[in-house]
This record gives sequence, C-alpha cells and structure tokens, in this order.
Amino acid sequence: MTEEINSFPQVLTIAGTDSGGGAGIMADLKTFQMQHVFGTAVVVAVTAQNTLGVQASYLLPLKMIDQQCSSLAADFHIRACKTGMLGDAAHVHQVALNLQKYDFGFTTIDPVMVAKGGAPLLSEDAVTVVKKELLPLADLVTPNLPEAEKLTGQKVTKQEQYPDLAAQLQNYGVKNVMIKGGHFPDEQAKDYILLEDGNSFWVSSPRTHTKRTHGTGDTLASCITAQIALGKDLPTAIKLAKKYVTATIKDTIQVGHGHGPLNHWAKAR
Repeated sequence: MTEEINSFPQVLTIAGTDSGGGAGIMADLKTFQMQHVFGTAVVVAVTAQNTLGVQASYLLPLKMIDQQCSSLAADFHIRACKTGMLGDAAHVHQVALNLQKYDFGFTTIDPVMVAKGGAPLLSEDAVTVVKKELLPLADLVTPNLPEAEKLTGQKVTKQEQYPDLAAQLQNYGVKNVMIKGGHFPDEQAKDYILLEDGNSFWVSSPRTHTKRTHGTGDTLASCITAQIALGKDLPTAIKLAKKYVTATIKDTIQVGHGHGPLNHWAKAR
C-alpha cells in the first residue's frame, strides 16, 4: 500500500529561494511542474532578489536543514534530487551529511557560485568543502565555465579544454560530469558530457542573444533531475533538458528590468 501511495515520481531541490521568481527553488519547482513530477524543497537560504541583482541573503539555521530533510525522508519517496545555492562551508557540510543519511535517489549537484547579476552565492571557503564532501556524492555535476574553472583551477580559453575539465572533476569522485559552455563566446551553446563509463558526447543549440537567461543553470539541472525520476537514462535526460532550456530562452517573456527570467511554460521542440 505504501508503494502505491508513493508511486508518483517525486523529486527534491535543496537550494535557496529567489524572491524574483526566476532562479533557485522557484525555478526548480516550476521546472518540476512542467516535467510532470512532484517537487519538494529543502530551503537552505532566503534571498531578497530581482532581475537587477541580489540585494540581501539569509542562511537558515543548520538545524532547520536537518529537520526539513528528516521530514521529507519520513513521508516521501524521493527518486532524484538536486542541489543549488548552499551559501557557505557549514551549510555545504550539513547538506552533504543529510545526503549521506537519507536516500534521495539520483543526485545532481549544481555548484552555484555566482548569481547572473554577479553577486556571490557561495563563500570562498565553501569551494573546498564542495570538492571534498559534496562532489563525491554526486551522480552528476553541472558546472558552468566559471564554476568549472573555480573547481579545477584551470583557465578556459578554448572548447577543446572541456574534456580535461570534466576528467579532473571526475577525479574528485563525481560519476558523471556536464560542462556547460553557455559562457563561451560562440554562436553555438555547446555543453560537454563525460559519463561514468568513459563515454562522452556534446549537446549544442543555436545561441539566442538575450539578457533573459536568469535561472538557466537551475532549470537545466532540475529538468535533468525530473527526467531521471521519470525513468529516463542520463544521456536522454540531458538531451531532453537541453531542448527544454533552449525553448525557455528562445520563447521569451518580458518580466523585470535586468536579467529576465526564462519562460518555463515553453514547449521543447
């Protein structure tokens, strides 16, 4: 009877809020809804934020992280989860402890470090904790180029470096790596994926020149997570997520005066 009750695909985001609605937990839950999975959330931080930037942020007490994780584990069958903004070393450590304590299924780590407007979302001392404690728990890590540079210490000047970046991240204990190339100045937004079995592939889409890309990384990671919960294999989940995010950028909506949000209603073609 319990399995029948919990048979609907359930997923989890562990991250920070975005009062502007475009990124963080808000973007994750919108994406989960559009992918037809049931979304739950553990709030690590609260931000005062809009499309112009992050005006303030507040990290929740560590005990509250534990209590939220415990509540979810006691009632839901989480098939896949993803992390986003985690704030500082202590909160990264606490999240890692909970991911070890509870089985929340396939784990996507989106190592969020800087907001679209430039505000830091992860303290310097937390980067080491991410590498040592969080990445070894990841089934998939999805850094953009600045995040990949920060984690590996390498400066990226050409796309041919992506395989080396991915291999170095895999050496930290990550099973699968996706290097997001959206920051690279090219007419194709190309991402490189290195799988646990050593196979690799690229996904790309024509670049849409727009400032309305707030929440792109969150949306991609949460879409992959949702597709995994629906039973897709990882390469298929990644390709479907790439198509969905491309549509959310291309089919723009006019909201806010700065880095506007994606259109989560968009249909992937």
